[in-house]
Amino acid sequence: MSGVSAVAAAPAWAARHCLVTGGARGIGLAVTQALLATGARVTVLGRSAVAADQLRALAGSEAAAARLQAVAADVSDPAAVARAFAQAGERFGSVDTLVNNAGQAHSAPFMKMDMPLWQQMLAVNLTGTMVCTQAALPAMLAAGWGRVVNVASTAAQRGYAYVSGYVAAKHGVLGLTRALALELATKGITINAVCPGYTETDLLKDSIANIVAKTGRSEAEARAQLASGNPQRRLVQPQEVASAVLWLCQGDAAAVTGQDISISGGEVM
Repeated sequence: MSGVSAVAAAPAWAARHCLVTGGARGIGLAVTQALLATGARVTVLGRSAVAADQLRALAGSEAAAARLQAVAADVSDPAAVARAFAQAGERFGSVDTLVNNAGQAHSAPFMKMDMPLWQQMLAVNLTGTMVCTQAALPAMLAAGWGRVVNVASTAAQRGYAYVSGYVAAKHGVLGLTRALALELATKGITINAVCPGYTETDLLKDSIANIVAKTGRSEAEARAQLASGNPQRRLVQPQEVASAVLWLCQGDAAAVTGQDISISGGEVM
């Protein structure tokens, strides 16, 4: 049809190769398990290697474990990421679905935040997203189809005190998402972001421990403080975030791109 861009058909889940950064813990693990449940092949990319026995435990079954592998790289290091993507492709083929989940959050009052902390927040949360997306895009462009989902945060949609480096980086992730969605709009590739509120993960446990150490509050009080920002008065569960990611990765989500979906019980509307 004249004037309408041709878009490649979505590959069946069994033919898909999905790569999840930070895919062995927290939200990333929930995403990994959700993708495995579809029958897809999944690579988890982390800073350190994941042992084979741990992979089998993460997969939940021998059948799923056969479709799961791990590679290691610092997501902010382009050379290391390129090697990791090449290694991942040797077994499962090119990556057609990328979930940029790796991230870190450290708190400090703005005037006490030093340059190393600022650079670390940008490197892991923003530069890592850029580097991994650049590594994945050539194969997606060649295929005429791809999915990129960036796990941002409600910190990408609003401000939070005492985590200015993290907030700035996550706002950057959202800007990158929107810019790339426009750049790739006619290429069969969608770029979206999910923005969880406070979610029940190891990262949250660290935040709670920090509150307890600095304020003297009990763990229960610290948890209640974090949950109070959610109108549902609860913490988000990793599986709830994974469900949104899975939807965005589907072939039928082709018309959804450049979006930031808040998973926060109504904290951001």
